[in-house]
Amino acid sequence: MSVIGACVLGVSGLGSVAYAAPETDGDLPVPYGFVRGLTGLATPDADPPGANDWSCRPSAAHPDPVVLVHGLTGSKTTNWQTMAPLLANAGYCVYALTYGVPPGAVYPQDQVGGFLPMEESAEQLDAFVDEVLASTGAERVDLVGHSEGTLMPQYWLQFLGGADVTDDYVAVTPLYDGTLAKPLPVAELADGLGVREPASAVVGVPCGSCPQFISGSPYLERMHAQPGGAAVPGITYTTVMTRYDQLVVPYTSGVLDAPNATNIVVQDGCEIDLSDHLSIISTARTGQIVLNALDPASAVEPPCRPSLPALGNEVL
Repeated sequence: MSVIGACVLGVSGLGSVAYAAPETDGDLPVPYGFVRGLTGLATPDADPPGANDWSCRPSAAHPDPVVLVHGLTGSKTTNWQTMAPLLANAGYCVYALTYGVPPGAVYPQDQVGGFLPMEESAEQLDAFVDEVLASTGAERVDLVGHSEGTLMPQYWLQFLGGADVTDDYVAVTPLYDGTLAKPLPVAELADGLGVREPASAVVGVPCGSCPQFISGSPYLERMHAQPGGAAVPGITYTTVMTRYDQLVVPYTSGVLDAPNATNIVVQDGCEIDLSDHLSIISTARTGQIVLNALDPASAVEPPCRPSLPALGNEVL
């Protein structure tokens, strides 16, 4: 729910006003606009800035490496142009993967993911986290997920042993109760153009995960049937939502009513933040919320700055 969604909105080549990053120690540039991720299409298999340094060793201050999990139609490159350098600047070992690419997909469809059934993608996440733990020597990881990256890892946590090696989970635009919207924004565009093919046909690849997003799906029912429901015991959850989410309908699908969960709506205390499903992952406000969730002892008030759909803090 990322690259294609931005393209549907028709955003490209925009002039901007860039806002300063939250306070960090590093020096990687941190862009605050989702459309910056589209620059990753030129080198779609590249690592986002600050991520996948396999020589990184976690510090005593930040002992858990952070694994970034993208959304449907996203990739490690396009989804994390903001969060990867922000977290690296703050002293974290940061890792990102592209998962859920259907076998046989050809360029450019093979450069974006999230299309496989979430059970299969969870196996890929499991293997990736094993690699991160082996490389860093850490015992546990923290997760930061966006969209499908909040829902697919639930299978890993609940059924593949992921809860044993996970500490904090920051979920941006989560949908634990599913969505009433079509999972692929291109489906809405296709309807407008009179195209009646399934969304997966419009994208050009099959989408095994798409039915799993829908409220009441067997995938969601199985998740909620576990002890603790969607809030897996032992994990510290922070959910980050926007009232203007056009893909998670209603946006309150991301609320976790559990003692191990903190629920945040970015507009609470900041009405000028108009972030949508896309831009919320690339704003300074969300960035500081993520930093606060991963290191509560160093938490500061998240900045309140104008944010627009798709553009984030980068405005015309």
